[in-house]
Amino acid sequence: MTETVSFPQDRTCPYHPPAAYEPLRRARPLTRVSLYDGRTVWVVTGHAAARALLVDQRLSTDSTNASFPATNERVAVVRGKRRAALLGYDDPEHNTQRRLLIPSFSVRRIAAMRPMIQQTVDGLLDAMEQDGNRAELVSAFALPVPSMVICDLLGVPYADHEFFEEQSRKLLRGPAVEDAEKARTLLEDYLGALVERKRDNPGEGLLDELIAQSAAEGRFDRRELADLALILLIAGHETTANMISLGTFTLLQHPEQFAELKADPSLMPTAVEELLRFLSIADGMLRVATEDIDVEGTVVAKGDGVVFSTSVINRDGAAYPEPDALDWHRPARHHVAFGFGIHQCLGQNLARAEMEIALTTLFERLPGLRLAAPAGEIPFKPGDTIQGMLELPVEW
Repeated sequence: MTETVSFPQDRTCPYHPPAAYEPLRRARPLTRVSLYDGRTVWVVTGHAAARALLVDQRLSTDSTNASFPATNERVAVVRGKRRAALLGYDDPEHNTQRRLLIPSFSVRRIAAMRPMIQQTVDGLLDAMEQDGNRAELVSAFALPVPSMVICDLLGVPYADHEFFEEQSRKLLRGPAVEDAEKARTLLEDYLGALVERKRDNPGEGLLDELIAQSAAEGRFDRRELADLALILLIAGHETTANMISLGTFTLLQHPEQFAELKADPSLMPTAVEELLRFLSIADGMLRVATEDIDVEGTVVAKGDGVVFSTSVINRDGAAYPEPDALDWHRPARHHVAFGFGIHQCLGQNLARAEMEIALTTLFERLPGLRLAAPAGEIPFKPGDTIQGMLELPVEW
């Protein structure tokens, strides 16, 4: 390569990696990119190398490390001051936090939640149909489904959803650093106060369980509990909402695959995996090397920043023949859309269930679903945040 590619960049099509990343695809398994502040870091682009490095304990997620990379100023300021629960910790601290939560996200626990998820989806679609034959799908369906579900799971009042959805948006997308900082403070204060109320007046929910467990063990920590609730609340609705909206848009742009899926709903579980691979909405997992690491003859030196471009990794032709095609019949479960290794997404079982139920029911209830505006005019999110649709006008 003669010129270093900047990272991240905006997508030109909401479901494909940025066109400017094409040199990165040719330079597998890793190469150099430049960040917003001019810093040059390694970007991992090969599927096999990514899975090997994501389990390598010589790569750290500690964002307070002075060498930790950032993809924009918001990330640098907010993460640099305090580490996010789970995501910002290495073992053994990470394992301690994760073990508290694993039972609540088991396959069995999520299976027991499926009737509640179905009821949530049905109620939202009832409301959409009562309003006529047009809707803005993000606000009417894609966002409320995971918001209502994660509130129910955590025991967070859904009555406050407008507040935490707005603050989550500001934390992730700003636009200014000050907006992100203020949003994090407001969310921390809100959840800290909720923890205190629940300690005095217990209810039902994961947060109540964590409070009771920590109190019984004599280690009640208001801030730690609020931090855990914060990461679960944000991750629990932002990512899945984007997958539902962008997944719907993508299917409407692929009529042959869409028709096949509607004709055979049993394909939905494998279709969800393929959509996760194809869309790769959380593009740019960050790490810092704590020791020298040899990657197929290239040395990532101690202190080097490392970025995992999931959108490029999940389009590796060595792992997925014809990687730019949407194919319900390929085995796609080994994608890295949820990460890999100790930091692999804790809520992946919940996300899969929500997507399967939401998309299946949406297409069954509204078989004539179509875009209500030209595809090229529908806005989607910039490249420095979780990918997805800003709005999605539809009709049926």
